Amino acid sequence: MPEINFIAVFVAALIPSIMGAIYYGPLFEKQWLSSLGKTKEEMVPSNMAITYGLAILMAILVSMSLKMTIELVHRDVNSAGEMYFSSFHTFRHGALHGAMLCISFVVPIIVSLSLFQKVSGKNIILNIIFWTVCLAIMGGILDVWN
Repeated sequence: MPEINFIAVFVAALIPSIMGAIYYGPLFEKQWLSSLGKTKEEMVPSNMAITYGLAILMAILVSMSLKMTIELVHRDVNSAGEMYFSSFHTFRHGALHGAMLCISFVVPIIVSLSLFQKVSGKNIILNIIFWTVCLAIMGGILDVWN
């Protein structure tokens, strides 16, 4: 079993909140609200503590799963035929893993849910870009910060 740096897992889990405040705030707030047909006031959570607490909890789960997945693909075999966890850890390498996992797992979920919820294509694209960037940054942090 690979060693897990829980501080790195927690720091990486903060990325969606930090990125969300920027991405769905000053960068693309107008486009995001327009894609949902909502106003800023309508998007204010009714219970901020529960909403943000659950969001952080889910991000910790994603971060932990991402770390485990990255570590499990870092296996190698030594000359004696024994399996060990490789020491090839860079930000770029982790970011690639994060982006690839997002594209292969998260994007299909976003698209499927959005189609059935009849969300606009603009909203789908905004969410895909957001989560791909978040998972790439999270993967980079988790891979480099052993």
